[in-house]
This record gives sequence, structure tokens and C-alpha cells, in this order.
Amino acid sequence: MSFAGQVRPIVAAMVVLVASLSAARAEEANDYPTSARAEYVYGCMKANGETRQAIEQCSCSIDVVASIIPYERYVTAETALSMSQVRGNLGTQFRTSEQANSAVNDLRRAQAEAEVRCF
Repeated sequence: MSFAGQVRPIVAAMVVLVASLSAARAEEANDYPTSARAEYVYGCMKANGETRQAIEQCSCSIDVVASIIPYERYVTAETALSMSQVRGNLGTQFRTSEQANSAVNDLRRAQAEAEVRCF
């Protein structure tokens, strides 16, 4: 067997490995469900106008946010923001929680970066 014949299976195995790793990274970067992305874009468009330009900018924005913070952290921040509006003791717990505030700050930093890149 020639040298080229010995190398081909190794190269093929490496190509498969690299493709698998690339697919895994793509899944990690795209871990936001479609419904969460759609909800974000809908809210963003309500705040920025319901134009074709707004849908492009808002779609870009959620892509940037998704590239910066994982979905689990996004959910924590969104929950904290929503629950902090509740009156009484329950809302106070979300407004004063260190974990909730940290997640919200992470989301706000990601949104600021999205603002710079997309708007």
C-alpha cells in the first residue's frame, strides 16, 4: 500500500471529526428556540417601529444576544425582569436577588452590544 493510500483513511477521519465539532458548535450558538427568537423580535419591533428595516435590525439583535449569552441565562434574565414588576414581596425578591440582577446585567450588556452592531 502506498503512502497516499495509508493517509486517505486518516484524512477522512479528520474531516468527519472536524465536521462533527463544527456541528456541535453551531448547535451551541443556536440554542435559542425559534419561539424565543420570534418573541424577542416582536417586542423589539414594537419598540422600534414595524418596518422592514426594524425586522432586519431586530433579527440581527437577537442573533448577537444569542452569540453572547446562553439561552438559560437569557431565560433567567427575562424571568427576573418580568417578575420584578410584580408588586409586593415576590417582586421585591426578584428586584433584590444577586443572581437575578447579574443575569439582567448580562442581558443588558448583550443588548448594548447588539445595539452597536445592528442599529
